[in-house]
Amino acid sequence: MRKASRLFEIIQILRLARHPITAAEIALRLEVTVRSIYRDIAALQAMRVPVEGERGIGYILRPGFDLPPLMFSIEETEAVVLALALLERTGDAELKAAARRVGEKIAGAVPPPLRQTLSARALHAWGSAPRQPEGIDLAGVRRAIRDEETLSIRYRDEQARPTERTIRPIALIYYSENANIVAWCELRRALRNFRADRVEACEATGSHFRGEGNGLRQLWISGWAERPAGAV
Repeated sequence: MRKASRLFEIIQILRLARHPITAAEIALRLEVTVRSIYRDIAALQAMRVPVEGERGIGYILRPGFDLPPLMFSIEETEAVVLALALLERTGDAELKAAARRVGEKIAGAVPPPLRQTLSARALHAWGSAPRQPEGIDLAGVRRAIRDEETLSIRYRDEQARPTERTIRPIALIYYSENANIVAWCELRRALRNFRADRVEACEATGSHFRGEGNGLRQLWISGWAERPAGAV
């Protein structure tokens, strides 16, 4: 998690807390070290965010500080509720956990009438969710797309033939039955779709294609009128 995102998460945790919360508790929730949280708290205080407390006792956010309000209409709130429910059907564990956190943050920020809409659970998205693929972490794929980092994968094609590929992931498509990775395949020198459930192993290479992701996505989008990127 990048530091800017972590600082925002700490503010949200403190804002929603009903009692002082220790650095150890925050560190556990954000999956970082306690020392990192101490540094982050000091950084927030240096930015004049009114965080009060001390080590071993806990921290609180002084009343009166808040983030800008979310100005959602009833219809916009319902759209968010349904979108978050649909994320339950992606098979992506990290996205599902993020959806739950988004719901909590929105509920803590909106006025009581809209908060009631969020908590009413009157909107649902039914249907079976695909199983999370065993050979690949979809959260890692999304990070590779953001960071423009190549991935090395062990893959089986439609005929179950094994192959090793180095790919430049540019998009992730969630279908009802599986997820597809859209990537530039360095072996084929072309855009290809890789079904996540056929990936047997995946690891980041440490090599990057920075500055090329948007161009590859435009190439992919420009081919929509003709045919989708070839599946392998």
